[in-house]
This record gives sequence, C-alpha cells and structure tokens, in this order.
Amino acid sequence: MDWDEVVEIMERIGKERGAPVYSMDLKNSFEVLISAILSTRTKDEQTIKAVKRLFSVVKKPEDLLRLSEDEIDDLIKPVGFHRVKARNLKKIAKMIIERGNVPDKMEELMKLPGVGRKVANIVLSYMGKDAIAVDTHVHRISNRLGIVETERPEETERKLKEIVPRHLWRRLNKAFVGFGQVMCKPLKPACKECPFNSFCKYFNNLSMHRPYEI
Repeated sequence: MDWDEVVEIMERIGKERGAPVYSMDLKNSFEVLISAILSTRTKDEQTIKAVKRLFSVVKKPEDLLRLSEDEIDDLIKPVGFHRVKARNLKKIAKMIIERGNVPDKMEELMKLPGVGRKVANIVLSYMGKDAIAVDTHVHRISNRLGIVETERPEETERKLKEIVPRHLWRRLNKAFVGFGQVMCKPLKPACKECPFNSFCKYFNNLSMHRPYEI
C-alpha cells in the first residue's frame, strides 16, 4: 500500500467535499486541547458548533477560568457529557495557568481531567510530535479497509504505528476524519464512489452478500 497516496487522496476528498474537520480554525495547542476534549462522545457537527461558540468568548485559559461552570456548560451544549466537561475545562484551565503551558508529553497530558490517549495524541500531533490519534473514524476506517483487525482504538494505534510511515503519523487523524465525515461514514458509506473499494474488506464482503445492491 502506498501510504502517501492514500493519505493524499483522503485529504483531497475531505477538502473537496467540505468535511467539517477542515472548517475548524484552531490557533494554538490550548484550543486544540479543548476542542479535542469536546469531541469525545460527540457527533462532529455538534462539536464544531460548540467549539465555535466557546472560542467566540474564550481566547486563553484565563478566560475559561473566569467563566462559571454554568456559563461554560451553556456554551458547549449539546456535546456529550457537557456538564462533566464544563467542570473539567475549569480544572484544566487552572492547571495550565499554574504550569504556564499546555503539557507536551503523553503522561503529563493524561493527568488532565477528561484527557485520554486520543486527545493527548491530537495535541501532540499539533505540537509537531510523531503521534497517531485514533478516534472513531480512524478505528472504523482502518478496520473497514482491512488495514487492521482490532477491537479497541488502543490496538488500532499500535498496529498503525507498525505499518504507517512515521512521516505520515501526524497527518493521519485529520485525513481519516475528513474522509470518514464525507465518504466512509458510519452509516450508509459511499462505497461505490470510494477510490479504495478495490481492496476494501467491507466493500468486498458487502458485494459478496448483496451483489445487486452495490
């Protein structure tokens, strides 16, 4: 598999078809961290709306700390677990202010409330670190294509690091997310239009069982 070509094709399709991920104009690691936290357990469209509302008011950690939990909650609704996230965002703002910056190491990032491997890897990628952030899109598409056979995102991350050239790690998440938003969707993926259907495990299994509907 030519990974450079795969990533470039995914990026091109995502941009041409207006994938929501490319509408996010995040300016620094703080905004990347907060938006990644809001994205967990939340549909992409809702995440983007909440991010835009929040960052119309919040420009830096100090702005976030000055808001009450209720004010933050109102800004980020209806993301998943918005009340818990509002509480965590205040704690994170305080921690960042105390240390002077957003952590740049996995173990330090994961000490922040609400931050798991996916969120940490998104932040590290933005900071220029070689990391693969595996969210639902990356996990789904990797398994659909037959690139990996895994049950958990952590397994997918480990397998992808074994087979994807290191120089592409940082681009992988956004490329897969954009592609997953507009073509390889969770429901009703556009398989007939997909440039990878010749080797896609999901499409070939579908063709085998429902040949007249493909």
